[in-house]
Amino acid sequence: MIAGLTRIVRDVGLAEELAQDALVAALEQWPESGIPRNPGAWLMATAKHRAIDLLRRQQRLDDKVQLLGRELETGQRGEDPHFEAVLETDFGDDLLRLMFISCHPVLSTESRVALTLRLLGGLSTAEIARAFLVSESTVAQRIVRAKRTLAKEHVPFEVPEEPELADRLSSVLEVVYLVFNEGYSATAGDDWMRPALCEEALRLGRILAELVPDESEVHGLVALMEIQASRSAARTGPGGEPVLLLEQDRSRWDQLLIHRGLAALERAEKLGAPGPYVLQAAIAACHARARTAQETDWGGIAALYEALAHLAPSPVVELNRAVALAMAYGPATGLELVDQLAAEPSLRTYHLLPSVRGDLLAKLGRLAEAREEFERAAALTRNERERTLLLARAAECRRTGEGGR
Repeated sequence: MIAGLTRIVRDVGLAEELAQDALVAALEQWPESGIPRNPGAWLMATAKHRAIDLLRRQQRLDDKVQLLGRELETGQRGEDPHFEAVLETDFGDDLLRLMFISCHPVLSTESRVALTLRLLGGLSTAEIARAFLVSESTVAQRIVRAKRTLAKEHVPFEVPEEPELADRLSSVLEVVYLVFNEGYSATAGDDWMRPALCEEALRLGRILAELVPDESEVHGLVALMEIQASRSAARTGPGGEPVLLLEQDRSRWDQLLIHRGLAALERAEKLGAPGPYVLQAAIAACHARARTAQETDWGGIAALYEALAHLAPSPVVELNRAVALAMAYGPATGLELVDQLAAEPSLRTYHLLPSVRGDLLAKLGRLAEAREEFERAAALTRNERERTLLLARAAECRRTGEGGR
C-alpha cells in the first residue's frame, strides 16, 4: 500500500500516513460491514479517497486529483475486477521503486537501514531500536529526517535508468546485507545473533530477486544469505554461547536453505561474470558442500578471496584471505599476511584482527603472545557473548602455557 500510494502522492511520509488511516478505517468498519471480497483493493481505494480529501483541503487540485477521481469512479471502491487487476499489476513495480527510494544514496547508511525496515519490513520504531541497541527517539529521528530529506531533494519515485541503476542497486543490496549481518553476528549487546533481522533481510532479498530476475548480484546476495542462515541453529550452544564454524555440528545445518542457496548461486553464475556477492556466496558454498570441517576446500576458498580482493579490495577481505591461507598452507603463512595488516588504520579498532592473530599465534605455540591478542580483541568487541569467548581463549592460553613450564 505504501509503495502504491508513494507513486501517487510522491511523498513517502504522507503515503505511510494514508496507509495507516486506511487501516484504521478498516478496523472501524469491517467488524460491522464484514471483510470485503478484496481487502487490499478496498484499503487502497480508501487511502486514495483520503489522498483526494487531503489535496482538496490543501487546495492543490491538479490533473492527478482528476485522474484519481476517474480511477475510483471506475473501480467502485475496489470492487471492480479491472481495478483489482491494475492493483496487482502495479504492485511489483511500486515495491521495487519503494526499495530504491528507501535505500537512496542521498540518505545516510543508518537512515537507509531504519527507513527500509520501517517501510518494507513493517518493523515498529521500538523493534528497530531494540535490534540495533539505540533509543527509540534516535530511530524515530532518523526516519523523520530521511523522509524530509527525500521530500526536500525531490527524489523521484522511480526505478533508475542505466547507468545509474547499477550504483543504486548496489545501495539496496548493501542495506539488505547490513541488516542480515547485524542479525547474523550482532555487533553489540548480550545476544550472539538476532534471527528476526536475518529473516527480514532474507525476505527482502527474495522479493528483490523476483523483481529484478536478471541481476546476478541480487541472486548472489540471496545465495550468500541463504547459505549463511542455514548455519543459524548450529552457531549457538545450549546457553546461547557462540559456536565457531569449525566446531559446529553440521548435522544441524538447514539443508533446505543450503539447497536454495546453491540454486540461487547457480542462477547467478549463469547470468554473467561473478561480482562481489556472487564470490562471497561461492565461498559460503565451499563450506556448505563440505560434510566435515576437514573436507573444506581451503585452497579454493583462498583463491576466491583473492578474486574478491581484486574486485572489491578491502582490509577485511585480506584478513579473511589470511585465515583461508592459514587453513590451506599453515598458520605461519596466514600470520605473515595478518602482520602486514596490523598497521592498517581502518582495522585499528576491529576486534577480529587481534582475534585472528591470537588464533594463529596459539596454533604456532606462541601462547603468551596469543593471550595478549585475545585479551585485546575482548576489549574491542561490544558483544558480550563474543567477549566471554575471547577471554576464555585467553585463559586457556595462560593455563596451557603455565602447564608447559
